[in-house]
Amino acid sequence: MRIISGSARGRQLVSFSGTDIRPTPDRVREAIFSILTNRFGSFNGLKVLELFAGSGAQSLEALSRGAKSAILVDSGTVAAKTIPENIQRCRFEASAQFLRKDIFSALPQLVTSAPFDLILLDPPYNQELLPQVIKKIEHLNLLAENGIICAESAKDETLDDFGSLKLTASKIYGSTRIHLYCSNKG
Repeated sequence: MRIISGSARGRQLVSFSGTDIRPTPDRVREAIFSILTNRFGSFNGLKVLELFAGSGAQSLEALSRGAKSAILVDSGTVAAKTIPENIQRCRFEASAQFLRKDIFSALPQLVTSAPFDLILLDPPYNQELLPQVIKKIEHLNLLAENGIICAESAKDETLDDFGSLKLTASKIYGSTRIHLYCSNKG
């Protein structure tokens, strides 16, 4: 696993074994960031939140492409070792913050750091976590106006709108489905 583009381009991320983390393959991450670049135009100055961060690769990719800051949240033991080392390898200690917390206890605490321009979600597949987390994000008003939620799921998982968060795209890449949500508070 490596950073694809930007200031940390080519930087190798920490290797790990086991099934605690399911990293997004480089080619899927590349597709995600191509879509996000088309939507945002630039990552410059964006505030990023990554939930179920795993290795932190997605937030680190956003920081490498110019995002201002990122908060990475994961409660896992492997993530607690991997994410800080990846932040250090990419030299993003000043702009990345890791919280080792359960997602549902962390979300209310993130209100003081909100709103976020980009929220990345990659929970364990087929556990019905995405609807719960997206509803909580909407309820807590964590997404900035014109912000985007990029959620990953198994390809057979389908989602709908959640209140003011509207599903604007859903694409399949191999065994992964990418869902994009935008705020429509109009």
